[in-house]
Amino acid sequence: MAVDEALLDDALHTGSAFLRLYRWDPPTLSIGRNQSMDGIDGKGIAIVRRPTGGQAVWHEHEVTYAVAAPVETFGSLRNAYREIHTRLATALRALGADAVLATARPPVRPPARPASCFAAAAGGEILVQGRKVVGSAQVRRRDAFLQHGSILLDGSQAIVATGGGETTLATVLGRSVTFEEVADAVIASWSEPLTSSGIASLAAR
Repeated sequence: MAVDEALLDDALHTGSAFLRLYRWDPPTLSIGRNQSMDGIDGKGIAIVRRPTGGQAVWHEHEVTYAVAAPVETFGSLRNAYREIHTRLATALRALGADAVLATARPPVRPPARPASCFAAAAGGEILVQGRKVVGSAQVRRRDAFLQHGSILLDGSQAIVATGGGETTLATVLGRSVTFEEVADAVIASWSEPLTSSGIASLAAR
């Protein structure tokens, strides 16, 4: 995730925009920048603290995405959140998943720590069959922002308290889903200019 922060710095100083897709080795628990470490047993697992907010994510059978860009590329942080999720949902639908964006809901008090990014949808997140399949978070640095998140391919978030709010592409599609096919679908979803601004699509890195 240090690379994500470097892309944020680049976006801030050069006005460039980036899309990055990657996976983890070894599997790692990432903790939101303001999330308490209370109740987290780090024995035997790798733990990192993200530059973005949000709650805990277990990175194992998934695709991590990162978008770094000037805020003006999307008009606002809220527009960026929805535009990026719209494109990711388009990619997941291309794979056969009935992905939709969640409607806005009243804030939900998080469960006991360590709370999961996938515990509940507050609005604008990507759902399949009513459950979150993508968890995302943002951070702003002056005139640029970083948004990154996890697209669940398979496995479980049971290492953190989810409350059963998540699902995986393998579950909803009934088959194994690879990093490569999701990455290809996401990159293809950026083949058109950004609908909110008409600026050229983000470059995959």
